[in-house]
Amino acid sequence: MRIAYFDCFAGISGDMTIGALVAAGVDPEALESELSKLGLDGYELRFGQKVSHGITAVDFDVHIHEHDHHGQHHHHRSFTEIARMIGESGLSERVKAQSVAVFRRLGEAEAKVHNTSLDEIHFHEVGAVDSIVDIVGAVIGLEMLGVEEVHVSRLPAGHGFIRAAHGVLPVPAPATVELTRGIPVYPVDAEGEMVTPTGAAIVSALGKSFGKMPEMRVSSVGYGAGKKEFTFPNLLRVYIGDAEDKPRAHPITCLETNIDDMNPQFYDYLMERLFEKGALDVFMTPVQMKKNRPAAMLTVLSPPEREADLLPILFSETTTLGIRVSRVERYCLDREWKDVSTPYGPVRVKIASLDGIPQTVEPEYEDCKRLASEKQVPLKEVYRAAVERWHQGREGKGSR
Repeated sequence: MRIAYFDCFAGISGDMTIGALVAAGVDPEALESELSKLGLDGYELRFGQKVSHGITAVDFDVHIHEHDHHGQHHHHRSFTEIARMIGESGLSERVKAQSVAVFRRLGEAEAKVHNTSLDEIHFHEVGAVDSIVDIVGAVIGLEMLGVEEVHVSRLPAGHGFIRAAHGVLPVPAPATVELTRGIPVYPVDAEGEMVTPTGAAIVSALGKSFGKMPEMRVSSVGYGAGKKEFTFPNLLRVYIGDAEDKPRAHPITCLETNIDDMNPQFYDYLMERLFEKGALDVFMTPVQMKKNRPAAMLTVLSPPEREADLLPILFSETTTLGIRVSRVERYCLDREWKDVSTPYGPVRVKIASLDGIPQTVEPEYEDCKRLASEKQVPLKEVYRAAVERWHQGREGKGSR
């Protein structure tokens, strides 16, 4: 699998991202040709070289034509307008979906900061031509390099203030703070913005993991130049390569607490709320507490970025006084869902695979339960029919 690792030792922005991807192998002319499918005009892409602390990087910039400076460049666009523009373009479906996902993340963060809804947000700098080019161009660049997964380092946070459309803002900008919730961030003694909202939106929407570099066979490395001068290289480094074939561990958070004084009827509602907020799994283990009191150890497995959403639920919906938190890793089979047609109706089937070879095939229980009730047949018959139809469909594809 082809992967990209964003090493954000000096932060990340939209222009740094495209610069690094071009340095890693993206053809600038091909990138410009793809971007033209958006139907935007009044700009040109500029690629140069910049040496920072002895390291050569691609310095990318979107130059807005002077006659458009008071027009299209400052035109405020809604999320709906941007999504429509991308959707009606001639870009690939994957580029369309991922580009819209990045803008959605950005819009939701801006909406939260300004206490409004996504539909009411009108992008300022973000909706300008240069930012649209940065976001869509970054997604196009990843597709050109054949990248299937994006992994990201921890993100640095500078300090100070910046001037934006809404006036003077603290660093990191409020939208950046929202976008990096759940992502590991560390302070750097540098004055100025290191992670921009556009850069944060790209990695938060596309990043599969955040932290250490995954094991990979590196085929190319690119450096993208930032505009501000620091006492260290203001560069974004992107590694492109192939992941090792062995299963990879993914970081998750484990939340645990022992409870001996709670009405057991409340656990059902508690579990529902935890799953709604993104918990991967919730389970209880019988334990003996002090004075030999029987109790339950409640365990919640969560993506790291969901920890902040789950902790308040545990404190408000249980009688616990404290929660243990640990960082663990888990190995997972690749999973996908397929729809199959059975004599009783359609059933979703989950297939878990290792290196493309199915290991388990499990029909969705709720689908089977509903059909068994509607058709008045044994649940196991619906289950069996779904598994058989999946195997028949697979054999049919292999025989052609």
